[in-house]
Amino acid sequence: MRRNREESVPDDEREALLTIAHGAVVTSGGVSGQRVLTTAVEVILARGLGPTAYGVYALAWRIAQLLVQLVTFGSVPALQRYIPAYGEDPGRRSVVAGLAYATTLTFGALIAAGIWVAAPRINDLTVSQPSFPATMRAFGFLVVLLGVVAVAAAVFRAVGSARGEVTFNRLLRPAARLVGGVAALWVGSNVVGVAGGIVVATGLLAVAAVPLSSRVTGITPSLRGVRSEARRFYNHAAPVAMSSLGKVFQSRIDVLLVGALLSAVAAGVYNAVLVLIAIAWIPLLSFNQLLPPVASELYADGETGTLNAVYSSVTRLIVTTVVPILAVLVVYGRELLGVFGPTYTQGYVALVVYLAGVFVGSAVGATGWLLMMTDHQYARMALDWFLAALNVGLTYAFILELGLEGAALGTSLAIAIQNGIQVFLLRRFEGLWPFDRTFLTPLAAGAVALVVMWAVRLAVPGLAAVAVGGVVGVLAYVGCLYVLGVDPRDRLVVRELADRYASDLTRLLPR
Repeated sequence: MRRNREESVPDDEREALLTIAHGAVVTSGGVSGQRVLTTAVEVILARGLGPTAYGVYALAWRIAQLLVQLVTFGSVPALQRYIPAYGEDPGRRSVVAGLAYATTLTFGALIAAGIWVAAPRINDLTVSQPSFPATMRAFGFLVVLLGVVAVAAAVFRAVGSARGEVTFNRLLRPAARLVGGVAALWVGSNVVGVAGGIVVATGLLAVAAVPLSSRVTGITPSLRGVRSEARRFYNHAAPVAMSSLGKVFQSRIDVLLVGALLSAVAAGVYNAVLVLIAIAWIPLLSFNQLLPPVASELYADGETGTLNAVYSSVTRLIVTTVVPILAVLVVYGRELLGVFGPTYTQGYVALVVYLAGVFVGSAVGATGWLLMMTDHQYARMALDWFLAALNVGLTYAFILELGLEGAALGTSLAIAIQNGIQVFLLRRFEGLWPFDRTFLTPLAAGAVALVVMWAVRLAVPGLAAVAVGGVVGVLAYVGCLYVLGVDPRDRLVVRELADRYASDLTRLLPR
């Protein structure tokens, strides 16, 4: 009976689901590796630099990360929108790639120049540490380099190559930061030297990324015939870039305000919280890897019904995957923060508050990407700016009143409000709605897993509880899913991918 229900899934929906799920598996491995590398960097630097110097690094690094979201000026979503739509037209694909690189380099140069001028003023308004201006200026060059790597990785993603995108964007980028930062510490450098080491290592990666991306994908950047494509490209990229700018104020103003209103040590603690938060975003990032090009193709072909079915199934898979991760972080967050050092455990309440926003953002799925892939980028831009203005005021007030917990509360509310509105906009504009009663199954299983993990925490001390409770809790979660019943589409995805990977492994093993 179960096999029959799985076989009733239409072929186009089956193909789309398996494409997205395969990309999610590849991406989750890459993103998990990225998180391991990132966490290793942060732990090493936190212990090697000390709380104050690490706070300087953390604030400069977070500002650089915010600017990386802007440096491509909407080129990454534009690549996802037009490279799949242009099919087998190599000329138009090359022009789109050329526009993306040229746009990123232009805006990167402007951002680096702005950082060079503004770094002393930012220091006066935030941590007031002598080493901050030089550190921030070094990271200005880093923004340009990371933008180039992001575009090269986005070309892989646009042609459906999750491995290429994961390799450059998820693994080699943090690996370069790890190598550069650790090498600088090893030779006895201070925080400015650490920043310089990271810039040098990332520069070598950027130099290699562009030709490798062109060779593998067959898309060579070109500006020949750029006039015919520029208007269409920037009609999509410009509002997306404005949305990204709005999102800086909407979901990352907390980083700037913590540095401005609290202290360098508080900035370091909050950075450790964000490192753990990044782990909770893995399922959403993984399933969103290949959803944009798939959604763009389905929308261009007028297959809205199939798109909605895929959206619903993928969103349920995201929820099913993220729930046990959230449970681990809620129950064992204090022990995990303690890895950075005793000072960082004071961020536990902020972590839990922030995780509420992560849950809402994951539970609605790829709302932002779907608005962009269905040509509603202007609606998203307007929403981003409205909520940005709201969030600045709320987060400022919350930090003054609650400290670190206020920063997390403001950002969590912003994430929840934006995603809630976006899911209703998708229903209003395109009739897309992912939710049904099958979403209750992972939530019920998650409640059981949470109780089991908490019981283990009471019985087992220290970090050992994380390992034991994580394993026992996940087993309880999977067992509850089995008892309660899994949707046929979810079983289809698991069975098909398991068969595919088993077959690949069989071919690789020596006979």
